[in-house]
Amino acid sequence: MNIPVTLKNMPLLECFASETRVRIVELLGEKPMSVGELAEELALSSAIVTKHVQKMESAGLLESESVTGTRGRRKVCRLAVDNLVLNFRPSPSEEERSAYSVSLPVGQYAAHDVKPTCGLTSEKRLIGMMDDPRYFADPDHVGARHLWFGSGYVEYRIPNYLVGAQTAREISVTLELGSEAPGYNPNWPSDISFRIGGISVGTWTCPGNFGGTRGLHTPEWWSEQSSQYGLLKTLSVREDGTFMDGLKLSDVTASDLAISAGREIPLRIESLPDADHPGGVSLFGRGFGNYDRDIEVSVKFGEKRE
Repeated sequence: MNIPVTLKNMPLLECFASETRVRIVELLGEKPMSVGELAEELALSSAIVTKHVQKMESAGLLESESVTGTRGRRKVCRLAVDNLVLNFRPSPSEEERSAYSVSLPVGQYAAHDVKPTCGLTSEKRLIGMMDDPRYFADPDHVGARHLWFGSGYVEYRIPNYLVGAQTAREISVTLELGSEAPGYNPNWPSDISFRIGGISVGTWTCPGNFGGTRGLHTPEWWSEQSSQYGLLKTLSVREDGTFMDGLKLSDVTASDLAISAGREIPLRIESLPDADHPGGVSLFGRGFGNYDRDIEVSVKFGEKRE
């Protein structure tokens, strides 16, 4: 990650002005550690270490989560980045904007609440039983390449690699999706809603659930009577609104999302039961459908504007 040496990035640069914080980086470079473990290693109180950790989290250097252990819940910290490059002479374009991209397998959702008809499958087999939402919590769900539900949502976590004073200027999500009809039905409209960072960014009406012809990458064992492929769509939240394949969905902007260093970026894909067209969702990932790809996310970012 390239970091321009500017006053706006002082919260990040200040993290290295303390021997204690540099030592924390050294320790977490070896393995994730709890606040208590850091305090013991540094011979400091947990209260003092917590203040250092909070400063480093707000700068985007660290991330932490609360986990349950034999002695109750504890806060485990880890490095949020592997390397930083200080840029002393950034060009205007480098300082103003950069970007990163990630791929999210369709089965690696972090939260869900789905209703039948529903199911999920890997590239080689069905995971659990069809129309039983319990299997969306099966540990094998992370290997799913295709999933579907009649109503509800799945929610993914977009990695946040922003640091210092960086803020997201545009988020684009490209995915293959369709409606969810029993079997398949190309004339089955569904209002599919999207939320990013907890904010509703727009609803797109999918025309149907597609089958009849095997998807280009759909496995031979998958029933021809089931959904075969979807439409490749790109959702973009920009500084001038939210768009689907260039057509405006809403006035929600990247500034409204206010995504900066240290903030989670949940992506929710949802079919609401009270929508005008409550037609469900089908998602196709690598090894299924017409496009051999996962959910592809691009985040463009720049310095916070005063």
